Amino acid sequence: MLPDQTGFLSRQLLLLGGLALLLWFTFRFTALDAWLAGLYFDSASRSFPLKDAQWLEWFNHRLAKYLIIGFAVISGGRAACHRDGRLARSVVALAGAALTVSLLKAHSAHSCPWDLAAYGGHALPFELFATKSATPGPGRCFPGGHAATGFALMAMAFTAPTWQRARLWLAGGFACGVLMGWGQLMRGAHFLSHNLWSAWLCWAVIVLVMTLWPQRASVTQAGQREHAPGPAQSTK
Repeated sequence: MLPDQTGFLSRQLLLLGGLALLLWFTFRFTALDAWLAGLYFDSASRSFPLKDAQWLEWFNHRLAKYLIIGFAVISGGRAACHRDGRLARSVVALAGAALTVSLLKAHSAHSCPWDLAAYGGHALPFELFATKSATPGPGRCFPGGHAATGFALMAMAFTAPTWQRARLWLAGGFACGVLMGWGQLMRGAHFLSHNLWSAWLCWAVIVLVMTLWPQRASVTQAGQREHAPGPAQSTK
């Protein structure tokens, strides 16, 4: 590991550790999840009215996901055609982040809000890292897999030539994840905590890929970026 890589990893581990404590504390000792879910839950019908909303299903759940998958495939093709290691690394980080969250979700014992007894279902919830409840339900709902598709776009920041563009990718990727996750929250498919933990996991995977796959700029690239240092240089 190169010296500047060590510094990069150290900073990121501190950031991830602090954010993990913040997320755990927030959702363990507040009712934020329940309050937000309650905004979209109809107590009279004991259901989420937007659960089967076609506009949410098509535009948020399908179109947004397919657009990002298409972007990743096209970017991967460009990286292969131009032998662009930096772009390839970002695409691998993007795909790895989304797949990691999907795999964890598939093996999770936590059920979705619409399956819980408090929202018309039959399952009983349990806290993160706590013993599984007697009737956990179907599970497979933590962390938020759909939101991860948007959050994974943050990996593209490491291909940006300047910090200004990198910040746009970071903000844009995070915003996409929040919006895609919020659509699922409105349907009763996820709690806010599911989606924010998804963002945390995506960033952790991205940092891991950037650490294990260092890139050195060529002489030409170094000259072009001498006066415009971007995140692509932070892991050289």
